[in-house]
Amino acid sequence: MPNIKIFSGSSHQDLSQKIADRLGLELGKVVTKKFSNQETCVEIGESVRGKDVYIVQSGCGEINDSLMELLIMIHACKIASASRVSAVMPCFPYARQDKKDKSRAPISAKLVANMLSTAGADHIITMDLHASQIQGFFDIPVDNLCAEPVVLRWIRENISAWRDCTVVSPDAGGAKRVTSIADHLNVDFALIHKERKQANEVDRMVLVGDVKDRVAILVDDMADTCGTLCLAADKLLSAGATRVYAILTHGIFSGPAISRINSACFEAVVVTNTIPQEDKMKDCSKIRVIDISMILAEAIRRTHNGESVSYLFSHVPL
Repeated sequence: MPNIKIFSGSSHQDLSQKIADRLGLELGKVVTKKFSNQETCVEIGESVRGKDVYIVQSGCGEINDSLMELLIMIHACKIASASRVSAVMPCFPYARQDKKDKSRAPISAKLVANMLSTAGADHIITMDLHASQIQGFFDIPVDNLCAEPVVLRWIRENISAWRDCTVVSPDAGGAKRVTSIADHLNVDFALIHKERKQANEVDRMVLVGDVKDRVAILVDDMADTCGTLCLAADKLLSAGATRVYAILTHGIFSGPAISRINSACFEAVVVTNTIPQEDKMKDCSKIRVIDISMILAEAIRRTHNGESVSYLFSHVPL
């Protein structure tokens, strides 16, 4: 693949390396550092003139630093005459602030979209946006890739009783995602309706559907403090489920999340590696990781060669 450069931000270098290895490329030379006043400094170490540049930076860790670093890298490549700059953001930062749900609330996801466009990004590649309409915040092409094919493969390979399971959404917002997975597996689905008192605090839960004497598979796009997820698991167990699995695209696991998972009734909590999980796995034996680097790598290859990306919405690249 000539005329292409892949650079890695500092947020998830392991994933960047896997993507580069999959494409048979070397990661571009870039040095990111901070001055003593905490300003971010980026030095691109090789020519990008006329190149198709891809910058891999996930919205995790120190999110604001990662975002600022990405914006500076995009800008640096753009003014160094790169022909096209694509931001590969496996986990999109501020995706949960996607609507004005109370007076004077910001729509921060829209602000991030504006910042990326202003910095000079020509194209965005991301995965399982919290709300797919975030694509509409951009005036540039956005490829919102789907973890569903690798999730389906994991379920079929690792849950022996998957033909007799119920796929469950822990909230109404994930109903579309869950029904799609249930249709592909040809199994039933259920829904948990939750009422919140305030952000990150759930008041009560109501299960809609039947999980009695079945394996329950909770599916969601992300889990942060895992309060909802663990309450949902308890609800399913009390409703007669034999085992409970959780499958998430983005495992943020902040605050008390790991201790909650350890004390919850999960057989396994399965996440993709859009966010680094090595440290979390040391503290929690229930966490399993699915590699999605091949999906991102194939999206980059197809975008670079001007091919359709829609194949990736229903297939795992070989």
